[in-house]
Amino acid sequence: MSTPHDRNKATSRNSVLTPARLAALSQARPSSCCTPWALSLPRSSQPVAYVLDGDRFVIVASKGGAPTNPGWYHNILARPHVTVEIGLDHFPVVASVATEPERTRLYDKMIAMMPVFAEYRLRTNRVIPVIILRRKDPEAS
Repeated sequence: MSTPHDRNKATSRNSVLTPARLAALSQARPSSCCTPWALSLPRSSQPVAYVLDGDRFVIVASKGGAPTNPGWYHNILARPHVTVEIGLDHFPVVASVATEPERTRLYDKMIAMMPVFAEYRLRTNRVIPVIILRRKDPEAS
């Protein structure tokens, strides 16, 4: 008989999606897709949805429209050099917070992929941060 821990572990393992699978799921059932990747911060990993903008990855600190930003957002502000995991691929990125008008353009791009993000914006009075992740140049130190 499986325990809740076993079921959570299996769900987590099965929820790692490729961008193609995420796009297919988001068109069919946007509320069911959740974790295409993980940010690896010191001693933690946080699954987040993302959208591509050229060669940049864009994530949104929506916290489902909660009145406060998610904890990982504060961590990424303090330590913008993080590792991204998509499927079996891991690579270093540098995070920066988008400013207007780019923030709104990128947030709207996320809504186009996952319409539930429009609801998050309506649930809160805060301006939901949008974070841009750029791959680190392997030549840079």
